[in-house]
Amino acid sequence: MPSKLSPAVVFDPGTGLGTREVALRPAGPGEVEIEVRAAGVCHSDLHIVTGDWPTDRPLVLGHEAAGVVTGTGAGVTSLRPGDHVVLSWFAPCRRCRKCVAGQGWLCTGTRAVANTLPDGTTPFTGADGEEIWPYLGLGAFTDRLVVPETAAVQVPDELPFSVGALLGCSITTGVGAVVNTAGVRPGESAVVIGTGGVGLSVVMGLALVGADPIIAVDLSPERLAVARKFGATHTLDGSRDDVAAWCQEHLGGVDYAFEAIGSPKVVETLPAMLTSGGAAVLVGMAATGATAAFDLFDLADQGKRILGCNYGSSVGELDIPKLARLHLAGRLPLDDLIGTVRPLAEAAEAFDDLRSRTGVRTILEP
Repeated sequence: MPSKLSPAVVFDPGTGLGTREVALRPAGPGEVEIEVRAAGVCHSDLHIVTGDWPTDRPLVLGHEAAGVVTGTGAGVTSLRPGDHVVLSWFAPCRRCRKCVAGQGWLCTGTRAVANTLPDGTTPFTGADGEEIWPYLGLGAFTDRLVVPETAAVQVPDELPFSVGALLGCSITTGVGAVVNTAGVRPGESAVVIGTGGVGLSVVMGLALVGADPIIAVDLSPERLAVARKFGATHTLDGSRDDVAAWCQEHLGGVDYAFEAIGSPKVVETLPAMLTSGGAAVLVGMAATGATAAFDLFDLADQGKRILGCNYGSSVGELDIPKLARLHLAGRLPLDDLIGTVRPLAEAAEAFDDLRSRTGVRTILEP
């Protein structure tokens, strides 16, 4: 039976963003119930609010979060009540060809991207009994949720919930883009276009692996100052500086160019920043159906590559605990990514923070 009603931040395609009371059913077979302690506000949530990614159903927003297990369904073996977990939005099926090949971020069996649980259902209902769906299979902007066992990754109890929340998406995506997607090696050069939460995580990942130089590009002097704090050796103003010309003049082109905005116009400029054999890494998520044009002769003649990057090419149950340990060991200053902490009721203000802040993340707490 559904539980008592709790507030949740819901985007409805008819009425827009608002707070609604929702009920949560108990965890079923292969599912776990989580008490949410912290949730990050990500551009993927904003894409829903702005209509870049259309939805035809009401969604409980929120897809990067951390909390405590409060209940488990039949067959759950890896978690028990009291465990601290980070929620991984791309819950793999563990059975498709990509999962078996160790490429869980390319899972073809997940239902998360359809905004449902693996069996195609939702654990949420409104006060009137209407089905309300979990964004990316989670729906973390509320106080409790039910997710598949594969979406809950156990982490050390000493990891702060606010840091754990960001491990659920932005940090894993950004650091993973460096380590997994691109495989950057010590001493290789890189430019990062866009220094929001994901872009700063890319900068942090580059510093972690010993890349040099690391060039950060943004329109905001404040964001660029933060990027230097996270390891950027050089900063450029994207509204004033010709980034491609700078990279060619000073370095003969960079080994890697990371785009962390999702702008087709910016993506088109990446190959000109590269040295021969270099790679452009598309980390930012563009609007559905967006396209870009490239000089195909230059790509072929110079052996340049364009790499798509979904979730930092990460497998949550492997990569999230690694990043948590690196933070606790002092190797990743993830707490510096946390800016404002707001109550859940201030979700609208949190989206304003996302549009205007200097790259750090706003955390919502139920």
